[in-house]
Amino acid sequence: MDYDRSMLLRAIKIAADGISNGTGPFGAIIAKEGKILSEAVNRVVINSDPTAHAEVIAIREASSILKSHDLRDCTLYCSCEPCPMCLGAIYWAGITKVVYSCDRYDAAAAGFSDMDIYDEILLEPENRNIKFVRLDNTGGEEVFRKWKSHDGKIPY
Repeated sequence: MDYDRSMLLRAIKIAADGISNGTGPFGAIIAKEGKILSEAVNRVVINSDPTAHAEVIAIREASSILKSHDLRDCTLYCSCEPCPMCLGAIYWAGITKVVYSCDRYDAAAAGFSDMDIYDEILLEPENRNIKFVRLDNTGGEEVFRKWKSHDGKIPY
């Protein structure tokens, strides 16, 4: 646990240091077998990119370093419990362990509430606050049929 604690403290320091540089108060580190692969801060405002969360940036960098989309044996250390978007990215990356400090309620108290997203995810698309429109007979299913029969595909 000492390694986990030291990595988490480092992620928290990255988050705190980033505030004075105009980044959001979130930091993330991805490590594998005791080696740091990536460190990142929230860059939403600086990059004008709503997906530039520390966890997502760290995942992108670690994947680039490993030249793989599979981060199965990696650990993510983050200053706060990942938001729903980051949680999705964590699952897609195959990360099997997340160590964090603050939780979603701490984030909400600091002005970063994702509670509405947690609630909305549970709803059927037609019941969400964002208007979802599904158009049938557009050929989208054909793309999946093509994928399923494609010999050169790399499943993920």
